[in-house]
Amino acid sequence: MSEHILALGQTKELESAAFTFTERVSYLKQFGAHSQSFSTLQEGMEYFDVPGLGYVAYMRKWGCIFVLSDPVCAPENVGEILELFHKRYPSASYIQVSRTVVDFMHLRFGFYGTQWGSESRIDLGKWSLSGKKKQILRTALNQAEKCGITVQERFSDDHTREISEAWIRTRKCKSNEIRFLIRPMEMEYRENERRFYAYQDGKAVGFIYFDPVYRNNEIISYVPNISRANADFRQGVFYTLMAHAMEAFKAEGVPYLDLGLIPLSLDATTEHQESPILKRILHGLYNRGNALYNFKGLEFTKSRFRGDNFKTYCCHKRGLPAWEFLVMFKLTRIL
Repeated sequence: MSEHILALGQTKELESAAFTFTERVSYLKQFGAHSQSFSTLQEGMEYFDVPGLGYVAYMRKWGCIFVLSDPVCAPENVGEILELFHKRYPSASYIQVSRTVVDFMHLRFGFYGTQWGSESRIDLGKWSLSGKKKQILRTALNQAEKCGITVQERFSDDHTREISEAWIRTRKCKSNEIRFLIRPMEMEYRENERRFYAYQDGKAVGFIYFDPVYRNNEIISYVPNISRANADFRQGVFYTLMAHAMEAFKAEGVPYLDLGLIPLSLDATTEHQESPILKRILHGLYNRGNALYNFKGLEFTKSRFRGDNFKTYCCHKRGLPAWEFLVMFKLTRIL
């Protein structure tokens, strides 16, 4: 009885301890080392705030709760904040989380931790365009140069919506921009966001928005979260924008560039904590689901940069979370 009263008191204390936006940004800058940490500030997110530790960002849809990325807290406090969050939301699913989260949720609560995709990180100190395996990048840059493509960093709205809407019409998922896994193109909070535009004959034909990745109040990386190109110009714009931005970040002394999520880029083997049936379904979706989303094309594009790949996971309570995944695809607007 006393334990129940203690837990109830702790819950009420947390409910009254919501961070101000300034406080949340402070935690982001100190502990936002995940490629999706910046995206936790997107519109529609809710927060589980723990003073002195950090926060967990999540979104609700049709009775389901989906956590986005690792908790924004110090590495040594991940277990503690997940323990508190799980007491409040024992059936929540965790999307695009690291092995640290998987190990804790599996060992402590028996959750499955199934690979959801891969991420890739580039060491900018070693980055160059040389080498046989980067021939595609060099070819694309040469084609862009011949077409008179130039790149400028600008914080403006230079035909942004026009380019974006035209680009969406060429996508397999045309109904709207994907959300949750990709933060909205326009966010109220933009501090340290970087924007690079490609121009042809003085007109913008493509752009990439880069979000900062933090550790100890320093920017340790950027991740290209929003990218668009004019549908009439298909060759070289993305690669040209990326190469220009990477050289700029490298010159500034930024250590890394993260390429973000490569969805359904999966290892063939099944780990002990993974759900075998869900892993098979995800493999099948990758092989036969390109009508929904260009999984293979995105994987090919990001692989050209030859970054260091690592796995990213989803944590789920049931071996076959069919309803949760249907809801998640609706939430992200892939379906």
